[in-house]
Amino acid sequence: MKHKRLTYIILFIFVSLFSFSQSATERFLTPSDTLHKSRRNAVVISEATLAGIALVGLNQLWYADYEQSKFHTINDNNEWLQMDKMGHAFTAYQMGKFGAGLLNWSGVSEKQQLIYGSTLGFGFLTAVEVLDGFSKEWGFSWGDIIANASGTGLYVGQQLLWNEQRILLKFSYHETMFAQQRSDKLGEGFFERILKDYNGQTYWLSLNLSSFLKEKKIPKWLNVAFGYGAEGMLSGISNKNNLDLPSYDRYRQFYLSLDVDLSKIKTNSSLLQTVFEVFNTVKLPFPTIEINRNGCAFHLFYI
Repeated sequence: MKHKRLTYIILFIFVSLFSFSQSATERFLTPSDTLHKSRRNAVVISEATLAGIALVGLNQLWYADYEQSKFHTINDNNEWLQMDKMGHAFTAYQMGKFGAGLLNWSGVSEKQQLIYGSTLGFGFLTAVEVLDGFSKEWGFSWGDIIANASGTGLYVGQQLLWNEQRILLKFSYHETMFAQQRSDKLGEGFFERILKDYNGQTYWLSLNLSSFLKEKKIPKWLNVAFGYGAEGMLSGISNKNNLDLPSYDRYRQFYLSLDVDLSKIKTNSSLLQTVFEVFNTVKLPFPTIEINRNGCAFHLFYI
């Protein structure tokens, strides 16, 4: 009997602590209606510290392995069928969206969110580009800067025009045979290949239908997505003259699919909203039409 009573007591304490923890988490994640100075200061200090650590880390752990040079620029706009530029735009967009969201959580005004938050990605990626400029292996790329600005502009432009993100920039990835043939360049493991294997990456413009067709009875969460990818790449430029690498036809791929805007799903939970925001960076698998130079293809669930 005592054992049973002890079990009930432990269960009661556990449930109480869980409820308290969940309640505290909800309060913490709920955006402030007015300026919350301690939150704002924590956001600014954290972002500055993390950015500084990341840049120092890159300089010591990455660039230190390559020969340094005088600051120089390069034109790499013809490499990787511009998939690397899509990656720059995506990163700048998501970092800007995240930065503005943190300031919104702090109760900062919308104007300051756009000025200091949404430019987070552009500022950080520009600093990385400067480090590239002093590396003999790479160089400062104006094409990358334009891509970074495009990603930031996509976020800022929509906030100024509609005060919401009707068009999301998303990402998806699937494994390809190309990474196995050149793992030194395209990645040795799954997580490394997500970043390096441009053959398996797809970037999407995901449009929320109900935001554009407000008078129509369309589910708030339903999106139509337009994707861009490329295939046949073992190096930045054509490898037909490289006898050490297999030769593949390099070609672009265009996609039409459906998607879900998770931020449009109603919930009273700030924790769940945060989870939705994180996963809203990824395009969900749906039936997809692919168009390339060889014709059309249908994918039941394209990843």
